[in-house]
Amino acid sequence: MRLYRPLQPPIIQQNIMDSNYKYNEYLPSSSLMRYVACYWTVDIRASDTSVEHRVIPDGCLDIIFDLRPSSVSSAAFITGFMPGYEVMRLSEDRSLFGIRFYLETVHRVLKQPASSFVGDRVLLEDVWGMEGRLWSEHILSAGVAAASIIPIVESKLKAWFAASDTAKNLDSVVQSGMEYMYASRGNLSIGALADKLSYSERHLRRTFQQALGISPKELLHIIKFQSVLLNLVHFPPSRFAEIAAQHGYYDQSHLIHSFNRYYGLPPSQIFKTAHSNEAT
Repeated sequence: MRLYRPLQPPIIQQNIMDSNYKYNEYLPSSSLMRYVACYWTVDIRASDTSVEHRVIPDGCLDIIFDLRPSSVSSAAFITGFMPGYEVMRLSEDRSLFGIRFYLETVHRVLKQPASSFVGDRVLLEDVWGMEGRLWSEHILSAGVAAASIIPIVESKLKAWFAASDTAKNLDSVVQSGMEYMYASRGNLSIGALADKLSYSERHLRRTFQQALGISPKELLHIIKFQSVLLNLVHFPPSRFAEIAAQHGYYDQSHLIHSFNRYYGLPPSQIFKTAHSNEAT
């Protein structure tokens, strides 16, 4: 089982959800946990007012299905790696189903490296052709209930991963590098990572960029930030300075800078706790 499970704002800030905005996550079956972080749904009723949906970097790539599309061809799309947060203010009703893949395994489904999709939104049909359209039709025919969609998705994913051969595996440098990153919860320098892998930092940067479309340094920062979020959600400390030290931040101000960069909000606005006034 993976050590790394990324979080998104609706899970962290349960208070932002109401009758007009509902977000849920579902774990994949055990055989898919090394590939899929989770399945997720968003249901938005924005008929009377706009609804804010915030997405933060999580080191993953998503395939998203619009369950109320204008056309079947536009129903499914791929969202590439995000280096920063995004806030969408939606003024129309939406129902979405997403599959959140780990960057280092998604190439076995997409048949292209994750680097091909950085910062882009690409229609699934443009990548898979008729196969993408047929899968969209199958999922749309199941309705909007996650309980009906997940079995269809899991059946397809299991078949794909079982059929993918070892030739589609990532460069061992990236694969091993990701394992070290997850194990350290991102609290690792590029120099230390290069030493563990017995390669130069330059080779490490080039290999990660080609395969994942992101530098190993940036990925380490995101994994570390996500680890901080997980810690704060489950084990809130008495002081934010403590969490900064535990996760290898130079000081509290560096931690707050990461929140502003990756979340778009200071921790005091996210975690309403007894120590919230100290980190603004």
